[in-house]
Amino acid sequence: MEEVSQLTEFGKVFIILITGLLLVSGTILLSGFLAPSKPNETKLSSYECGEEPTGNAWIQVNTRFYVIALVFLLFEVEMIFIFPWSTVFGQKELILADHAWGWLTLIEMFIFVGVLLLGLVYVWMRKDLNWIKPNPILTVIDTGIPLSAYDRINSEIYTVKSFSMDSFPLVAEKENVITQPNVKPAFKPAFKRIQK
Repeated sequence: MEEVSQLTEFGKVFIILITGLLLVSGTILLSGFLAPSKPNETKLSSYECGEEPTGNAWIQVNTRFYVIALVFLLFEVEMIFIFPWSTVFGQKELILADHAWGWLTLIEMFIFVGVLLLGLVYVWMRKDLNWIKPNPILTVIDTGIPLSAYDRINSEIYTVKSFSMDSFPLVAEKENVITQPNVKPAFKPAFKRIQK
């Protein structure tokens, strides 16, 4: 007589889930007890790929990035369903077992892809996939200068003097030399001091 297991298959899966949860929560709690906790301003600041975070995080992001992400997710999910279907549909044993099964799955996938394409055509016709371009507003400043003054300046012909190296003396005379004070560079490196 065979021994009957006290656990069903679902019971075995439940034990694996409980064991996984205990291991994960145990390691997280253990690292919380053993890890040193010395928070400072540098450690508590958000990490932005090595850049100093500046400004407010509540900025307006253009909606075109959101639309592109949604379209990507839509067709990514479509691929998740098509790949397993194609591997099962490609098995000759299943098609030879029942010819109607092959045609049924093919029609089913055409309906699935057709619904997705209808959704794509609908969104395309509504022009939701267009790359949204901002309408720049040109600032107009009233200077009080009439436009005819600008036209007169632009219509004048200016003469450009010819340039040659011979026109400049190579060695300056001592009485014409203006000595400039030594100017230090304006760049001063600033390093953050890490608090210990």
